[in-house]
Amino acid sequence: MKPKVTTEHNKGNATIFKNPFLESLTKTTLISNVIIYGTVVTLLIYNALYIKKIEYPTFLALFIFALFFWTFAEYILHRFVFHWINDSKAVQRFHFIMHGSHHLYPKDTERLLMPPVPGILMASILFCVFYVFFYVMGYPNYTWGFFPGFFLGYLLYSFLHRATHVVKPPKKLKFLWKHHSLHHYKYPNKAFGVSNTLWDRVFGTMPPKNQ
Repeated sequence: MKPKVTTEHNKGNATIFKNPFLESLTKTTLISNVIIYGTVVTLLIYNALYIKKIEYPTFLALFIFALFFWTFAEYILHRFVFHWINDSKAVQRFHFIMHGSHHLYPKDTERLLMPPVPGILMASILFCVFYVFFYVMGYPNYTWGFFPGFFLGYLLYSFLHRATHVVKPPKKLKFLWKHHSLHHYKYPNKAFGVSNTLWDRVFGTMPPKNQ
């Protein structure tokens, strides 16, 4: 039988690494992420417009499409990567580091956002993947217009995700708070969308109604 993501949850903070330095790299704060990631996105936009000289209409189209594409990537990554778990000890360790600790300690405020060091490392890998795609399509420069929107989409998602755990839901967004709460506390194999419910509806992973 394959292990499943638990709906059990604990108070306090998770311990991911015994090594103090590695453990410190798994933690971050809201201010740190706003400053560091905000600077990265700003530099990416500047590079696209003023160094790569992508035309404004082209940049805007790529940027907006990337924001929307992030919502799809958010669903796919959450469902198939962060919830990838089986009997392998290595896979279970990967799952715990990437997402399992969050399910066990959903109120661990130091890990509600992606820390800058692993975050920028993973962003660099994704940038290379997109660059190869656009290169094969014959438009390598488009990566510079697409990636800032994709990265900003991730940042907006991450801040919203943090808010669902620590902030009282605004009336107009209460459904998102409830959607994510159901994922954590009742249906870990449903409700994978955090910033939206679109892809849960498309792929049939909405939690039962009247919950």
